[in-house]
Amino acid sequence: MERSKQYVGRFAPSPTGPLHLGSLVTAVASYLDARRNGGKWLVRMEDVDLPRCVPGADMDILRTLEAFGFEWDGPVMYQTARTEAYQAELDRLRAAGMAYPCSCSRKDVGAPVYPGTCRNGVRDLAKPVAWRVVGGDETDDFVIRRSDGLFAYQLAVVVDDAAQGVTDVVRGADLLDSTPRQMRLQKLLGYPVPRYVHIPVVTNAAGEKLSKQTLAPALRMDDAANELRAALRVLGIRPDRCATTPRELLMASQMLLSLP
Repeated sequence: MERSKQYVGRFAPSPTGPLHLGSLVTAVASYLDARRNGGKWLVRMEDVDLPRCVPGADMDILRTLEAFGFEWDGPVMYQTARTEAYQAELDRLRAAGMAYPCSCSRKDVGAPVYPGTCRNGVRDLAKPVAWRVVGGDETDDFVIRRSDGLFAYQLAVVVDDAAQGVTDVVRGADLLDSTPRQMRLQKLLGYPVPRYVHIPVVTNAAGEKLSKQTLAPALRMDDAANELRAALRVLGIRPDRCATTPRELLMASQMLLSLP
């Protein structure tokens, strides 16, 4: 069933290096879902984790998207320009008693689920503190601002999706664990909850998720059509061989998905 024309989707890479096949599959899936529903498709640079960002990677990503035939709507949003918005929402959560300071490191916690050690007061006043939001039925108390002062992905992405009016999020299944946390924040902040679709992640021969950490090769702009066909095959889409350029491949794929 097609969505209304108010559909707003997005592709939100982190500028920590070049795009690879896994990134391309996510971009294609989100782009085609937006276009077949007559919606907007936004690009956002999730550069909130500054230590991991690579200078110039953002422009490399944008050039790659253009070479692969993508067209996005409106200006590209950068999270590094959004810290005041994140702080304002953290302040709201603090005022509502739904966020608290925490001195616990990952080593201190020693478990995947945070037990709420600092809920009733910071355990170690000598340490720099992070800020955690009070979790719900499906989440523990998770970090929304790190002890180094940087805002965490979970808060930034929720605030940005709301600001951009994002209605539909298509992303990799590796982010499934993040979804209930983001929905928790949306509820606490009074934001609408987007529709979430999680697609299978692309893996290498060893069964590892393609990523910069697993040395996934960068997309080759000089062979964009074949790279794009490979991404489409992952999604089970096989456009007609008459489509030869990246733009033609995306258009042909969009038409295939629009057929009854």
